[in-house]
Amino acid sequence: MRNKILLLMLLFLVLLMTPVGAGAQGKAGTVDTEGHQWWQHAVFYEPYPRSFADSNNDGVGDLKGITSRLDYLQDLGVDAIWITLCFPSPQVDFGYDVSDYENSDPMYGTLADFDNLVSGAKKRKIRVILDFVVNHSSDQHKWFMDSKSSRSSEKRDWYIWRDGKGPGKPPNNWVSTFGGRPGRSIPTQTSITTIVSMPNSQT
Repeated sequence: MRNKILLLMLLFLVLLMTPVGAGAQGKAGTVDTEGHQWWQHAVFYEPYPRSFADSNNDGVGDLKGITSRLDYLQDLGVDAIWITLCFPSPQVDFGYDVSDYENSDPMYGTLADFDNLVSGAKKRKIRVILDFVVNHSSDQHKWFMDSKSSRSSEKRDWYIWRDGKGPGKPPNNWVSTFGGRPGRSIPTQTSITTIVSMPNSQT
């Protein structure tokens, strides 16, 4: 009888010390009983699309690859995946120079592939968060191309423009962390204007 009581006490202690779920997947609402938002107790996983999982053996990871690993991520207790940039880009800075915020870079797949990823994640109660960088864009983005086309462009103030201190001179003495000057000139303007390969937008 004594052994049974000790065993029951041991089981009770084990249950008491065992966390409910391996993350926040078991929580129904977005706010728990203590007033925490879902992300305050969630387990995040950041799969890097370029290398996380390659579905077609072309040497580059892709969206289908991430989708194929959703069961694995669920088993880990992941509540949300944070996908780094997978938008079209000239790849000057590993995709952080976005040239189109409305599409998927072909190297990672199609928008349909992305929809399938989101759908599969939703079935497993895994949220999908995109790394969405809008404080700068590629100099190949249509917004920037429009902005630089004319001083009277409707999108002119979507980016930060500064006239140079003189012919061929930058507007300041800043140095780029990528080396050299942080911008270049647009000779078609009536006066020199400095831009960068990832121009800052007005956000």
